[in-house]
Amino acid sequence: MGITAKELAKKLGISAAAVSMALNDKPGVSKETRKWIKKEAEKYGYDFSRIKSSNNKNGKIHFVIYKKNGVVVADTPFYSELSEGISEACKQQGYKLRIQYFYESDFTRQDLEAIQFSDCIGIIILGTELNASDLLPFIRLPIPVVILDSYYETIDCDFVTINNMQGAYRATQHLIRKIKSQPGYIMSSYKIQNFRERADGFYKAIRENGMSRSQSIVHEVSPSIEGAYADMCDILSHKDPLARCYFADNDLIAAGAFRAFKEFGYRIPEDIAIIGFDNMPICQILEPSLSTINVPKGALGSAAVRRLIERINEPKLPFLHTQISTSFVDRDTT
Repeated sequence: MGITAKELAKKLGISAAAVSMALNDKPGVSKETRKWIKKEAEKYGYDFSRIKSSNNKNGKIHFVIYKKNGVVVADTPFYSELSEGISEACKQQGYKLRIQYFYESDFTRQDLEAIQFSDCIGIIILGTELNASDLLPFIRLPIPVVILDSYYETIDCDFVTINNMQGAYRATQHLIRKIKSQPGYIMSSYKIQNFRERADGFYKAIRENGMSRSQSIVHEVSPSIEGAYADMCDILSHKDPLARCYFADNDLIAAGAFRAFKEFGYRIPEDIAIIGFDNMPICQILEPSLSTINVPKGALGSAAVRRLIERINEPKLPFLHTQISTSFVDRDTT
């Protein structure tokens, strides 16, 4: 039986990643090193047919959920629906799916090698909480990768994201036109790419309506129901200035603020109108029901699967950034 890539790496005294990049003709090693590794692989009887066979449907697509602190990526209906969309698309295309959870605090190089030397033929990585440096170790693997729910100009990769700016812009425009007052912004205190893009959409609508950005009332709160509730109670207790209407970074923030407003005697929407983002089930449980921006989570997940399969079948395709459009759901809080 021929030597494995991992065994070859140990014998040559180099990293398994370097061996894999050389054998799969991926960037990351010099031409001289690639040539030497391939020569040694032949010498020790490496089975090169393994490389070709790794590109068939016998392998698995891995959906990697990498948590830095879990503040945003949690066990919420949003990510359940996203996972369902990925799972259903894999099933329809005849691919098996493996869902893996990693935590920044105990993530090691061995975890990467375990993926690399498994039957993984492609990776969808949930990038919600991640920055560019977090993603690089996955991008360097000799395996096709699609990054879901985050985008970075500095990385050459395929991305599938929500059109956050469009959604926030539509929500803010609706508030301006219906309430006829400058909207406030209930902003997440935890900064991720999605929230930054939503801020861009909010302020774009403010500018286009001849309003001053500096006049927008902004409250920073934790991106959870309980956190937003506690933070907004503190704001209300201190009698900070309030806006007549608000856009919130997500439905959880909106729900927490909603609860605080009601406890302090404000009527929704008569005194304060509010719009969330994501269209999670809690929107219809609240009384009155929460207006929000709908994100088609299943479509988001299936789009990532389709792009990954295209990349698996044609590795030299140009990289794409696919944005999934949102829509406004008008309920009773506006």
